[in-house]
Amino acid sequence: MPWTAVFRELVCRHMAPAPIVVAGGDRCGDVVARMVEAETTAAAVTGPDGRICGILTEHDVVRRLTFRTAAETPVADVMSRPVMTVAADDFLYHAIARMRRFKLHHFPVVDGSGKPVGMLHLDQALAAASERLLGQIDRLTQEGTLHGIREVKSAQIDLADELFADNVPAPEIQGLLTHINRDIHRRILENHCTAMTGERWGPAPAAFSFIIMGSGGRGESFLYPDQDNGIILDDYPDAAHGTIDPWFIELGARVTRDLDAVGFPLCKGHVMATNPLWRKTATQWRAQLSGWLRRRSTVALRLADIFFDFRACYGAPDLAADLRAYVTDALKSSPAFLEALYLDGEEYGVALGWFGRFVTEKTNPDHLGKINLKHTGTLPLVQATRLLALRTGLPEISTTLRLGKLHESGVINSDVHDHLTAAFGHLTGLLLRQQIADYKAGKPVSNYVHPDTLRERERDVLVDSFRAIEALRERLKSDFTGDVF
Repeated sequence: MPWTAVFRELVCRHMAPAPIVVAGGDRCGDVVARMVEAETTAAAVTGPDGRICGILTEHDVVRRLTFRTAAETPVADVMSRPVMTVAADDFLYHAIARMRRFKLHHFPVVDGSGKPVGMLHLDQALAAASERLLGQIDRLTQEGTLHGIREVKSAQIDLADELFADNVPAPEIQGLLTHINRDIHRRILENHCTAMTGERWGPAPAAFSFIIMGSGGRGESFLYPDQDNGIILDDYPDAAHGTIDPWFIELGARVTRDLDAVGFPLCKGHVMATNPLWRKTATQWRAQLSGWLRRRSTVALRLADIFFDFRACYGAPDLAADLRAYVTDALKSSPAFLEALYLDGEEYGVALGWFGRFVTEKTNPDHLGKINLKHTGTLPLVQATRLLALRTGLPEISTTLRLGKLHESGVINSDVHDHLTAAFGHLTGLLLRQQIADYKAGKPVSNYVHPDTLRERERDVLVDSFRAIEALRERLKSDFTGDVF
């Protein structure tokens, strides 16, 4: 197994079965007896809602219970809290880093609702990692200072290179890059929320969800994505706007500044939380989407197209989930808007001309003779797949998941699904390889690939990929406009 494989391993594949679950009011003596009977070294303590609120470990038993506490004492009085948890679908390397940093031997694993589903033990987790891996893990999980986070960004690129050398499929590498990027966002947000709480700003005056859009939302990041982010705020009275909005203006300014400093360039189109267009309450977001659907102007279409692939990365996930459900329902019921969206993106064709010849750059002096594999490759495929998914009412965001669900729904057949999935993998692989080569050579990282650098087989597959995407676009033309010529 390649040494880099651990970076693709999920916590759920290495966790022990669900721990003993007890209530805070249970007696310590009874809980310890159950731990002995089950031959386990920890018990999860849950609240009335079933979410984990504490943990009792053998260390707690020795340190706090033995000869000190009566057996009748409620376990809530001696459990360790607050308790750190890890999601079952989180990456294993991330869990290892947190366990090592905070000297944890037990790490409760929870599902999406915060309920315990397993237990990760440090010795079992470390068994999947070598000393070489631990060095990489440490680089990828530096302390949350700007210097440390810059090192994470640098280590991320080295890891992508090593994964690529181990023949890991490019979409999987993109998924890992995106996970690391989201973790960087989360850490910067945590830093500033904590700092502002201790300053004159105080704690956040309203619940919020910080969202990432574009490739970061889809889980398809390359080496240097720019910033596409926003904020969904829980609804609050209009009279409170003058006190609440300044707090989030400040947060947005701090976060976007630090993201830029560690390697996420500011968005030239100002698609960032500092722009009030991308910082709204849940009700205002719904109203803005309704306005875009009604107007269908070029500006409205392009703003909506940026927005559709949003994903929460910090804060209250329910706000983003509720808005996603609203977007999915609204778009499925708006065929005229989807048709306008198709027509607006009709110009983004693949780089394939007559007789299977590549269409290369002829005006940009820095990239003459090259193919922009993003604008004339992945972008047409991503847009076409998104349109079909929105029309079908699918909530999925990533391109590969959308293709899979479109196949399951009978919208595309097996051959089309296989061809388009392979095309996406081939295009992203060529792009990622070129970006890594640019970075290692000290050149500006771009989306341009020269066809002469491709092997004959790679060129043949690229032609097939372009043809599969073009066939999908022809289908959309027929579906959305009725034009078959």
